[in-house]
Amino acid sequence: MKQRIITAIIAIAVFIPFVCMGGWPLVLFTFLLSAIGLFELLRMRHIRLFSLPGIFSLLVVWLWILPNNYDGFLNAISLSKIEIGLFAVLFYLTYMVASKNKFTIEELSYSILSVIYMGVGFLFFVEIRETAGLWMLIYSLFIIWATDSGAYFIGRAFGKRKLWPEISPNKTIEGAIGGIVCACIVSVLFSLFGNIEWYIMVFITIILSAFGQIGDLAESALKRHFHVKDSGNLLPGHGGILDRFDSLLFVWPLLYFILDAFQVI
Repeated sequence: MKQRIITAIIAIAVFIPFVCMGGWPLVLFTFLLSAIGLFELLRMRHIRLFSLPGIFSLLVVWLWILPNNYDGFLNAISLSKIEIGLFAVLFYLTYMVASKNKFTIEELSYSILSVIYMGVGFLFFVEIRETAGLWMLIYSLFIIWATDSGAYFIGRAFGKRKLWPEISPNKTIEGAIGGIVCACIVSVLFSLFGNIEWYIMVFITIILSAFGQIGDLAESALKRHFHVKDSGNLLPGHGGILDRFDSLLFVWPLLYFILDAFQVI
């Protein structure tokens, strides 16, 4: 536990300044995070990042992460991000043929999934900062941290019924509910400093907290399938980048769509 706390403090001390600065510093920092996350994903399937499909996957992820107000050069060559994605699929298929199936259809499918997972999730991380502002991005971080902490401590104290033992045997229904409750308490505090009514914030938070836990379970399912304990060892006591951002990669796109629906952005 001591190691987890020390690592968390150091990680937050590095992470928060980039979130506060926004702009290109945040974009470049997100490039780094996504590269590490993609490396961890591909390594589970024994696909090297420093291979032709690995490097191409990284380039596509970075192109997708560019926020709308920074991708002018894509407009200059008349390419949308959807068209880049379609081009990526054609490249993977071509490489599969050129490699005479050494790059298998399973590796192709997994590479595409990894690109979408990393690219879309981190794109909306940057977009929320650029469009909704610092306050809303900090809100997303705190409700997921509250969800994780609440689920952990309440689950250990009161957890009896397993949430999804086939995927994550230590998680409990009581912990999951406790995580949502803790996130809702945090959201009420945030509503005092924002322009969204507290009951709307609570409603949004319930959705985001639940989907954040689904994101956690999705990554647990991946690790269980590939028989790995952690996605990496970059963060002692926490695992890898993917282990720390699995919930947020689900939450950020959903939060962006909700804010757009409420015309907050």
